[in-house]
Amino acid sequence: MQPTDQNLPLIVDSLQVEESQSIESPGEPAQPGFRSASIHFVKEGKEVVAANGANLRIKAIENGVDLYTFKGKLVNCGGYGQCGTCVVEVVDGLENLSPRTEFEARKLKNKPETYRLACQAIVQGAVSVKTKP
Repeated sequence: MQPTDQNLPLIVDSLQVEESQSIESPGEPAQPGFRSASIHFVKEGKEVVAANGANLRIKAIENGVDLYTFKGKLVNCGGYGQCGTCVVEVVDGLENLSPRTEFEARKLKNKPETYRLACQAIVQGAVSVKTKP
């Protein structure tokens, strides 16, 4: 069975509780006890507020950000970390993403350290990324 976005485990709601911080969405009151992270998609000019611990690929897709080249749209693995087609360049805030996984290290071994696979990157603070570098 080919994986699709519909059968992916949702990890976007993984939250790290931090008593002194809160997430605020436009038009909604703050939720005490939760920490937010901002994601700036440079090429698209989009700023997304996400829960600390959100998956970068899932947040991009949820917010209409296209991560894939034409080839990537045809052969991507649906976020399981197997194909390497969701590569992004981290322009700012590299320290606010989870460390590279072993798979990323192999797949991106000839790429700059600022390149990450969106499906493997967990956002833990403010970050700016360029899609399809």
